[in-house]
Amino acid sequence: MTDRRLPLGAIALLFLLLAASCGGGRSGGAVSEGEADSMRYATNLAIVRHDGWIEVRLRNPWDTAAVLHTYLLVPADADLPNALPEGTLVRTPLRRAGVATAVACGLIAELGCADAIAGVCEQEYIHQPDVQQGLRSGRVADFGNGMNPDIERIMATAPDALLLTPFEHSGGYGRAERLGIPIIECAEYMETSALGRAEWMRFYALLFGAEARGDSIFAAVERHYLALRDSVAAHCSAATAAALPSLLTETMYGGQWFVPCAQSTMGRMLADAGAANPFAYIAGSGSKGLAFEEVLERAGQADVWLVKYNQSAPVGYTSLARDYRPYTQFRAWRERHIWACNLDATHFYEETPFHPDRLLRDLVIILHPELMQDRRTRYYLPLTE
Repeated sequence: MTDRRLPLGAIALLFLLLAASCGGGRSGGAVSEGEADSMRYATNLAIVRHDGWIEVRLRNPWDTAAVLHTYLLVPADADLPNALPEGTLVRTPLRRAGVATAVACGLIAELGCADAIAGVCEQEYIHQPDVQQGLRSGRVADFGNGMNPDIERIMATAPDALLLTPFEHSGGYGRAERLGIPIIECAEYMETSALGRAEWMRFYALLFGAEARGDSIFAAVERHYLALRDSVAAHCSAATAAALPSLLTETMYGGQWFVPCAQSTMGRMLADAGAANPFAYIAGSGSKGLAFEEVLERAGQADVWLVKYNQSAPVGYTSLARDYRPYTQFRAWRERHIWACNLDATHFYEETPFHPDRLLRDLVIILHPELMQDRRTRYYLPLTE
């Protein structure tokens, strides 16, 4: 298996060139070139350190020749530098942040900065004990729906930044953009590799004054992920692609079955786990919705099938067939090779974006159990009857 990492510093250099072409400083003075951090995996993030402040530039994942956002991080206890380029000024560390996603809440808590979460959206999906306790006591405000947050509550809470998720063609953030509060665009989900997405924790750690902690967590994630990947690569080196276990993921949703494209985060993780992706022929970095018949044709003989569900009662083979009888046509159903993740009982979505090593470990245990002495999985369990 080949290493797809870009050369060190290549993306940061690209962003520096973009910065030079995007012009204007706030005060019209000269801006020093700064020193770029080497991003090892993230392709849409560049961090450049200047004297007394840090520039963070996000590449637009939907138009990679453009810049999505530029942030100018200046310590709250320092005077503003004489010359700053165009960008959103953010005083760090953040002390009162509004956070729209459970993923970000989980990382902020792991960074040791849960006290800085002043408000959240979609509180029903957040499992962090500190946040839930804060919601009950009133210390943390409930901003409601992430796509249409309660602006009055945001104004009453007066956060010093809002962490929101950007979407293509969304039309922006509506009234939130007019509040004068810095909006941090959490676009890490658009990275095309698991470690690329996880590396964004270095940016979030800078926002909350936890740089050393963020670097330490990422170094551990990287080390564990690469060790698992390399172990699988060595194990599978003599095998042909046809000999690798084939893996089907997910179930029907809204009349379609969304499968991982070849260059998607999950598609690449399947390759790192030594799995054959039945849909690797589909180019792209996201997922693609297919009709049931096409999924059955391509993956009907898949060796293993991974499903996710969200309910208190466990799902079994019988209930899965009751939900949609054609599922029984898959070999993995007939031969009892289905593994399930109950989202109600795990922190799958909160943990795996910044800890892809944990998910990769589950996949290796399922696909190549002979490589693992400890075969206790974190998220997936064999489907019950």
